[in-house]
Amino acid sequence: MSEENIKDEKQAEHNIPLNAKEEAAEFFKTASMAVLLALVIRTFLFEPFNIPSGSMKPTLLIGDYLFVSKAAYGYSKHSFPFSFAPIEGRIMEKTPKPGDVIVFKLPSNPRIDYIKRVVALPGDTVQVKNGHLHLNGNPVPRESVGLSRDTTDYGTEVTMNEYIQTLPDGTMFTIFEETDNAPLDDTPLYRVPENHVFVMGDNRDNSQDSRVPMMPGSHGVGFVPIENIVGRADFLFFSVNGEAGLFEPWKWPWGIRYDRMFMNIDPIRPKTGSQE
Repeated sequence: MSEENIKDEKQAEHNIPLNAKEEAAEFFKTASMAVLLALVIRTFLFEPFNIPSGSMKPTLLIGDYLFVSKAAYGYSKHSFPFSFAPIEGRIMEKTPKPGDVIVFKLPSNPRIDYIKRVVALPGDTVQVKNGHLHLNGNPVPRESVGLSRDTTDYGTEVTMNEYIQTLPDGTMFTIFEETDNAPLDDTPLYRVPENHVFVMGDNRDNSQDSRVPMMPGSHGVGFVPIENIVGRADFLFFSVNGEAGLFEPWKWPWGIRYDRMFMNIDPIRPKTGSQE
């Protein structure tokens, strides 16, 4: 048999079609690898979340879809699907920075995910007086940038005072205040316990956050254990205005908020280091 015929015979062997059983096995193998890869990415790198309420306006809007960095603060059992991992505390732990937007498991019901902004770290004192945030006994500056018209989660039109808030380390972000006389605009003095953070929504008068103590049978937040943090919200990858869903591509041209696509969620932080 010639060398050319041998090559043709080997090529024919490779081109033999798979039978139904072999095709099913190959499909299962490919699907399993895809699921495993997605699970690894979701657990250790990025997990997608969507925004269902207006508690983080104006930073985040209903219909925003974002990626959460799972590696930002290390890993806990809540980094894994259904919080099944037998991990105590955090592995490769890093403390959140003031101003970070985080996703966390609600302390009173770990099946529920919340998203808020970190405003205070362990050992800090926090109090709200007449609508003004105070940290460690000092008022946190806020600069008015005017009025904004907004629609509440219940569909009513309201006028919001929009401010730029500046934390003690110089970190800046935008908040909404409807009034300085809302139920959560005057609070007791809180001291953040070890291994916890204090979080608030940017929509200050329409947010259930650490100002609401955790109580049995309620969705109060209270202090958030660092162990409960799922990750840091980094950037938007999609946003719709309610006219189209993520899985309704035929409506996207009219429903997508194009100006919010791939928007960075990080607050403005002061530059550090020498300037050249």
